[in-house]
Amino acid sequence: MSHSDDNRVTRQVIKNFFVKLQEEGEGALVRNAITEMDQKLLDPFVLLVEFSFSLSVGYPDHPHRGFESLTYILKGGIVHNDLKGHKSIIKAGDVQWMTAGRGIIHSEYPEQEVNNGLQLWINLPSIHRMIEPKNLELSGSEIPKAEEDGVEVKVIAGDSMGIKSPCQTTTPMMYLDFTLKPGSQTHQTVPESWTAFAYILEGDEGLFSSMDSSAISAHNVVVFGPGELVSVWNKSSSRSLRFLLIAGKPISEPMVQSGPFVMSSQAEIDMAFEDYQNAKNGFEMAKSS
Repeated sequence: MSHSDDNRVTRQVIKNFFVKLQEEGEGALVRNAITEMDQKLLDPFVLLVEFSFSLSVGYPDHPHRGFESLTYILKGGIVHNDLKGHKSIIKAGDVQWMTAGRGIIHSEYPEQEVNNGLQLWINLPSIHRMIEPKNLELSGSEIPKAEEDGVEVKVIAGDSMGIKSPCQTTTPMMYLDFTLKPGSQTHQTVPESWTAFAYILEGDEGLFSSMDSSAISAHNVVVFGPGELVSVWNKSSSRSLRFLLIAGKPISEPMVQSGPFVMSSQAEIDMAFEDYQNAKNGFEMAKSS
């Protein structure tokens, strides 16, 4: 393991892979950045999807239970409605936290023809799975930012460069949006026991963990091993490197994800489908079939 100047251990890259663009249904384009195979490796994170969809497409009312999601809009906007009467439009730069908890039913539709964003699903410990659902929106202007030496960071969760996000997450985590100007570098502290990975949004010459590593480009996931520091350099002389650094405290409990539900066992998944069909235990708003 290499050490930075201050003797903290730099996390090494243990895996990286390119995420292909796929069509989902009619008019939706997605990149699924966390596969089922990587769910164990990336505990507490369940899914990360980069999406864009045409105006004719969206996700009509559908249920969720057992996790939290974070939707971050890069371009355009998404209209979000849930059956408890909460409606919001999240636009470029905005974030929505949704705690599905014991049950939420919502719809998501594009607000503009050109749209692009990311949705991250964060597992909940079994003791918190059935908490009351809630939504929280943060506009781009409310997300703290810092900039120094050619590095800009937006702190969506956690802390970086001396600034802290106002969000309190149920599962301790960080979600940082870094932009490194050509030739700049950053060294971010991450609690040693946490899982950490990066998802590259823009750029083609990112060096991760050491300056003699191979350059990694946009739409790659970079998974880090243990350590206290994530080190990144932008080797390009002309293009910025933009990436999300996502880290969280592993839950280390059994987890089953099936469609819109994330639970601790298959029996709980079956129960979630049954509760939704019968409009009970958190899904009372479901239209009776």
